[in-house]
Amino acid sequence: MSVHPMILSGRGVTAVLGPTNTGKTHYAIERMIAHDSGVIGLPLRLLAREVYTRLVEKVGHHNVALITGEEKITPHRARYSVCTVEAMPRETTASFVAIDEVQLAGDLERGHIFTDRLLYLRGRGETLLLGAATMRPILEQLLPGITVVERPRMSQLLYAGSKKITRLPHRTAIVAFSADEVYAIAELIRRQRGGAAVVLGALSPRTRNAQVALYQEGDVEFLVATDAIGMGLNLDVDHVAFAQDRKFDGYQFRNLNPAELAQIAGRAGRHLRDGTFGVTGRVDPFDNELVHRIEAHEFDPLKVLQWRTKAFDYASLAALKRSLDAAPTIPGLARALPAVDQQALEHLSRYPEVMDLATTPDRVEKLWEVCALPDYRRITPAQHADLISTIYIDVVRRGAVNEDFMAEQVRRADFTDGEIDTLSARIAQIRTWTYVSNRPGWLADPTHWQEKTREIEDRLSDALHERLTKRFVDRRTSVLMKRLRENAMLEAEISVNGDVFVEGHHVGQLTGFRFTLATGGDGPDAKAVQGAAQKALALEFEARAARLHASGNGDLALSSDGLVRWLGDPVARLTASDHVMRPRVILLADEQLQANAREHVVARIERFVNHHIGTVLKPLDDISRAEDLEGLAKGLAFQLVENLGVLFRRDVAEEVKSLDQDGRASIRKYGVRFGAYHIFLPALLKPAPAELITLLWALKNDGLDKAGYGDLIPMLAAGRTSVVTDPSFERTFYKLAGFRFLGKRAVRIDILERLADLIRPLLQWKPGAQPRPEGAYDGRRFTATTSMLSILGATPDDMEEILKGLGYRADSVKAEDAATFLASQGGAVAAQAEPAAEVAADHDDADASADAEPAAEAEAPASAEPVAVEGEAVAAHAPAEDGAEAVEAKPVLLWRPGTRQDNQRQGGRPQGDQRRGGGQRQGHGQGQAQGEGREGGGRKGGAPARGKRHDGKSEGGQRQDRHDRHDRGGKPNAAKFEARPPRKEKPIDPDSPFAKLAALKEQMKK
Repeated sequence: MSVHPMILSGRGVTAVLGPTNTGKTHYAIERMIAHDSGVIGLPLRLLAREVYTRLVEKVGHHNVALITGEEKITPHRARYSVCTVEAMPRETTASFVAIDEVQLAGDLERGHIFTDRLLYLRGRGETLLLGAATMRPILEQLLPGITVVERPRMSQLLYAGSKKITRLPHRTAIVAFSADEVYAIAELIRRQRGGAAVVLGALSPRTRNAQVALYQEGDVEFLVATDAIGMGLNLDVDHVAFAQDRKFDGYQFRNLNPAELAQIAGRAGRHLRDGTFGVTGRVDPFDNELVHRIEAHEFDPLKVLQWRTKAFDYASLAALKRSLDAAPTIPGLARALPAVDQQALEHLSRYPEVMDLATTPDRVEKLWEVCALPDYRRITPAQHADLISTIYIDVVRRGAVNEDFMAEQVRRADFTDGEIDTLSARIAQIRTWTYVSNRPGWLADPTHWQEKTREIEDRLSDALHERLTKRFVDRRTSVLMKRLRENAMLEAEISVNGDVFVEGHHVGQLTGFRFTLATGGDGPDAKAVQGAAQKALALEFEARAARLHASGNGDLALSSDGLVRWLGDPVARLTASDHVMRPRVILLADEQLQANAREHVVARIERFVNHHIGTVLKPLDDISRAEDLEGLAKGLAFQLVENLGVLFRRDVAEEVKSLDQDGRASIRKYGVRFGAYHIFLPALLKPAPAELITLLWALKNDGLDKAGYGDLIPMLAAGRTSVVTDPSFERTFYKLAGFRFLGKRAVRIDILERLADLIRPLLQWKPGAQPRPEGAYDGRRFTATTSMLSILGATPDDMEEILKGLGYRADSVKAEDAATFLASQGGAVAAQAEPAAEVAADHDDADASADAEPAAEAEAPASAEPVAVEGEAVAAHAPAEDGAEAVEAKPVLLWRPGTRQDNQRQGGRPQGDQRRGGGQRQGHGQGQAQGEGREGGGRKGGAPARGKRHDGKSEGGQRQDRHDRHDRGGKPNAAKFEARPPRKEKPIDPDSPFAKLAALKEQMKK
């Protein structure tokens, strides 16, 4: 096909040229409605939508058609058509034609389409070409006779230099050229400044419109976009900041030229308001020459326009390809590089099935029509060609695209779940099928598929807008900023659970009387938000103070961390004072809680704390307030309070010894028990009192952070009578929880007293008396019994250490010797020693035994190792059954109260064992007396004697030592022990609760 020389004319054509913000598009709309019909072409579907809306407002929707590749709104007899440049007709009878942004005729990808329209498409009455002033020379060259009108910018454009992203002013558009960079910047803006809208060419028009509206309506102060905003979008932008100055133009990465930078920077400033531009991020500041050219709108003229023939030869595939390769014959035009449609044709011309079908001019023309399918998905040319091939084969062979294939492709895109990238990919896919549904002759039921694809695209676009907004916009900040710009008073409210809202948005949390601003509260709206919140908080604090002052004790609680909580919220914390039972209250409240209300709150909390301590620790509180105690009893009570309910008896031995019966009775009525090892209040050996006692001690001694704090209370609550000790724990916590630290094990205090009650009758028993209690041996030694193991919750392996810790020493004898000796004693063995122990426990005072017989003023530490109980020792000597091999019996340990000379003794068990058992001080609580490991050696009542007194004498007095004495050779004076004269008994008060115990003993002697 021969190519005729091109004869072009600019007669009737007007070029309105100038920089951005000159009102060119507005002028074109006004000129179009002055004609009875018209067509206007715009570079973006987004812009086409905007102009369509403006025209509808002026002339009514029934007079305006919208035609793009993916959308058609065509009212019957519409007079005006708004199109994308690609969708403009090749010829028209309209009176008016306008083409916007004609400088895009130099674009490598789309330029040839703009060139074709500006060269050949004319209105009957008027044709307007709108664009940059750089087009003037080339237009005057190509279109002789053209009228050129240059319009000046309505406002100034000034360079503002470089600024950090976080320091950019409000109403800024930040420009980048990749989706990843746009998203990264938007994320930073959200964290630092409250949020941003995003505009990318890859977004669907509906999504872009929604994002632009988000910015235009003031919900966000920043817009992050690609150069799509340079194409005539009417935006309320004060400043444009370039975060990148390089882009990929479809063929290579290159720097933007000054004209392109100016096209984008010109979005700043609208109408008469000046605008600024600058750089941010990693972009170097613009040099002075570039700045001058942008500010003065001085750019190199466009010298060449991209061109592609409009004379397509459809005779064959080869002829079509040759015609596409034709070169322009007029200077100023350059043959365009192969676009997406031409690249697809190159691939398809090698497909055998396509070559077999494209054999007639009609089929070749149809192939070229299908090749115009845009590559919305940005996939490889080969993949795009495969899709075009499928559509083309269906259209030629079936007359329309296969409905099942179409339905499956549409179905795959019809999901609104997923994140931004997933939704963007689905939108690109559905836009492909939207385009297909709008091509005449491609589908059997185009109306159905136009509606279906439009509905899906809208739904996906809305979902994408929602995801973008959720990811890049802090709605709280955006709404508040909008209200602040309106100079409105912000409304604040507080929910029942303490959430503080300003203008319906959560800004912080009120906990008790403390307000915590939500994260991200350091933006430009922070002061206004806090001001609004504080006004509401001031009233709320007053109301809360009144409610707390009137609340019952059930609404308040003291937790183990020392915090006082009101309805679950911390309102105060406790700290130490001069009196351990009266901690100080430190109010946890902001300054908004004023003086009178603050005083009322503090007074109410102090009443609760005192009531709580007085209730949970009632025995201790009662004795601290006792007014009927005098002399030694009063002093002992004071020490008991200072030590939070437990005294080691050895520490107050002199006071107890000197305390008369009346004094003991006066203090005993407050629940105090005088035990063999402790003076204590049994009522406090429960989880709740123990937890509070531990807290009070920790407050006084900075112990809240010490190892083991609070860890022993659950063991007490579980009913454990002894526990394995943890060397990392603060040892005092064992005593506070009601346990005695005894080396490897800690035993509950009341259980140690029961153990003393079990041992006492075994050492009080006299050889020959009947019946012999279980565990009694020769009147001065005993064996461990199952009763002892049971109350301790210990194994036989634990028992030896516990007894050694209590000051007892073990003599090891052969099992057969022990059995022979017990047999020689004759008589029945009492079932157990429990009755005597129970009697002592019932009287709740080991002191009675100390008065009747000098026995029970010692206390001790403990440990654990194997112990042979009497039953095991005797069983070991029973005759072996026939055929059974005799097993060597374990030695029997005979326990006796230890003495100071035991460390020097030889014989029996090795000296090291004796020392480990208690001859030396066992490691336990801080500040414990050295003599604690050798307490009570040999008291007749069974408790070991207490080490040395301060005057060097045995603490229990000489009468308790008498039967422990050794001769000069270091051997026990056994004969003297057995033959000592009877001690003169003190008269027992007939009203004493221990009279029954004495009577029972007398009956046993008979």
